[in-house]
Amino acid sequence: MYNAVFLDIYVNHQGFKLDTGTLPDKDETMSEASTMPVYDTTTDQSTESEWPKPWNVVLLDDDDHTYDYVVRLAMDLFAHPLEQAFQIAKAVDEDGRAVLRTTHRELAELKAEQVRAFGVDQLVSECVGSMTAIIEPAE
Repeated sequence: MYNAVFLDIYVNHQGFKLDTGTLPDKDETMSEASTMPVYDTTTDQSTESEWPKPWNVVLLDDDDHTYDYVVRLAMDLFAHPLEQAFQIAKAVDEDGRAVLRTTHRELAELKAEQVRAFGVDQLVSECVGSMTAIIEPAE
């Protein structure tokens, strides 16, 4: 015999209701199997999640940090290769700011906090803290 018991859980306004039934015999066709449940497999378009909005982690320039500090920060916190880290340091110096990374908001906030906690630049005696990083919506 090819019979098996199956449970079908239906949620109604009074709670859960269990219905039991049997699978069709090997020789029985699907049209004859009246106890087989039918499931709706269509997806509801209103419940599909959207991609998170992108945010930039922006490093702001100051006069208390060296190129070496910015390069080390970009490599250590953002895993940028040396060449890209140097370009970021150059952009911060020339433009006053540089985008370190574009990501979702939660990670952008974390990375900005890591920049602010990176510590002082040991090569500058007047340095009293980390560089400033902000997050802003990416355009």
